[in-house]
Amino acid sequence: MNVYVQKGNTVASQLSSAVARQQEEARYRLSKIVGSIKYLARQGLALRGHVEEKSNLSQHLKEKAEDDPVLQKWLDTHKQDYTSPLIQNEILGIMSNEIIRRIAETIRCLPVTQFALIVDGTQDISGQEQESVCLRYVDHDLNPHEEFIGMYSVTETTGQYLAKVALDVLCRLNLPLSALRGQTYDGAANMSGTYSGAQALIREKQPLALYVHCGAHCVNLVAQKACTASRVVRDSLDWVHQLGVLCGQSGKFKQLFHQIAKSDHETATTLKPLCTTRWTVRHSAIRSVLTQYDSILTALEEMAGRDSPTAATANGLFQQFMRGSTVLGLVMAEAVIGELECLNSSLQRRTQTVSGMQAAVCKVQSTLSGKRSDEVFQSLFEKASATVKSLDLEPITLPRVRQPPKCFSGDSSSFSPKTPMEHYRVEFFKVLDSVHTQLTERFQQGGLLTLQKLENTLLSGTIDPVVHDYPEINAQLLEIQLPMFKHGYMYSSCKEATNILKGLPLEVRGLFTEIETLVRLLLVVPVSSSEAERSFSALRRLKTWLRTTMTQQRLNHVAVCHIHQDKLDILTKKSVCTQFISFTPRDKQVFGAFI
Repeated sequence: MNVYVQKGNTVASQLSSAVARQQEEARYRLSKIVGSIKYLARQGLALRGHVEEKSNLSQHLKEKAEDDPVLQKWLDTHKQDYTSPLIQNEILGIMSNEIIRRIAETIRCLPVTQFALIVDGTQDISGQEQESVCLRYVDHDLNPHEEFIGMYSVTETTGQYLAKVALDVLCRLNLPLSALRGQTYDGAANMSGTYSGAQALIREKQPLALYVHCGAHCVNLVAQKACTASRVVRDSLDWVHQLGVLCGQSGKFKQLFHQIAKSDHETATTLKPLCTTRWTVRHSAIRSVLTQYDSILTALEEMAGRDSPTAATANGLFQQFMRGSTVLGLVMAEAVIGELECLNSSLQRRTQTVSGMQAAVCKVQSTLSGKRSDEVFQSLFEKASATVKSLDLEPITLPRVRQPPKCFSGDSSSFSPKTPMEHYRVEFFKVLDSVHTQLTERFQQGGLLTLQKLENTLLSGTIDPVVHDYPEINAQLLEIQLPMFKHGYMYSSCKEATNILKGLPLEVRGLFTEIETLVRLLLVVPVSSSEAERSFSALRRLKTWLRTTMTQQRLNHVAVCHIHQDKLDILTKKSVCTQFISFTPRDKQVFGAFI
């Protein structure tokens, strides 16, 4: 016995060595499983399958185990213990919660805790209402960030219920409601309502949480209103929509059109229908029709002569596209819609600010107002007339003018245009006037006006009374720092002031703490709910008709991991395994401790 003791080969030491070796192998295998789950979640792929043996996780582990006998042996003996759906949800939850925890910690550790709320809703493939919650904050380098927090299933869509969900999310993340400075939703009554909307109920508890109607939604509504302001533009766009629907529903017409378009133009552009929820599709759809007008007429005429269920539809569209007024309506629409869709794309950027949005709106408004001239319309009319003449379409003529009743006009004769150009010029001006009016009305929101006052304080150096409402700003220090900042640096916008602060040394930047707080306040309010819309795209990839039975908890965990791929990459397998092992005493015995 003494010999064994001297050599260290006691039974206890041998058992301890064997246990340590088994724990080391178990940790190695667990790390492989966590790696597979992390990879599948990052790519948005299903972990489970109809049969567990054929699931993506099982097949991925089998692929790894081909050259790894240690992993293969463990899968054969312990697979059901550590690859079951319950364990999958546990590991996904660890990764998801760690990502959200780090986002919340980042917001709490900011020099001035300020954040804004973005909420939007949609239905998933199973018809369940899903509310996407996102947060916006400004980091230490004055860069805005918009972060997806999660999908939340709701049983009601009233303003009171949605406000309760949003406040519950902030409570769970330990984010103080007193630091909420902005909220951006769409224009639905349950979100934007003045009295019972979610924004109004939240502002009752936090009056400084300014509400901004999503800028991208606003521009989309402006475009819709403009398209219906003129009858000729409205009808022309409707024919484009019907043509896109025909191309999408009839494979024969689509193939016929592509063959004709390739022979005429060498390339063929897909004909798309117009959609009210797809914000930047109108201009491309109009452009596609105008550039391939001859091929469209040939395809419609040939399709109308076939014995096909869509022959009548093709014939009706052919008659409409043969009219010169249809070409003119599309040319007029193209001259307006293009600028609006450029504005829409600009407002969907994560880094867009309220001041930048207002400057962009003013620029587009000025550009479109400049088109309200006889010279511009004359060039558009001549362009449409040239197309009509080259394609031998019906000439652009005066439509039948209905005489108003005498009770409105009296004995005097009503005005009637003498030429087609006079008549359609009025229609074009109707579209431009509608755009100008709508842009002015929709971007004169109460929250935007308050932010405009704050920005005027930064630009003019005169303290507006609204500054005193914000406890994080010391108005007395701001009165001292503003003249000093304006004397040393030249700037004419919030963006220029932000760039100046970014480039200052830390010692100099410390002189302007209140100005930096004011700039953060101007940057933190989101201008659109596009981040929530992007999460809906991820939702469509994750919860498909093959995965409709996915639970809400699993959907939320997978969505966070899939959307925050960069943050998921930072998480190490070791940290995930360490948390997983710490949950139960049994796992501590099986795996030991990660070193």
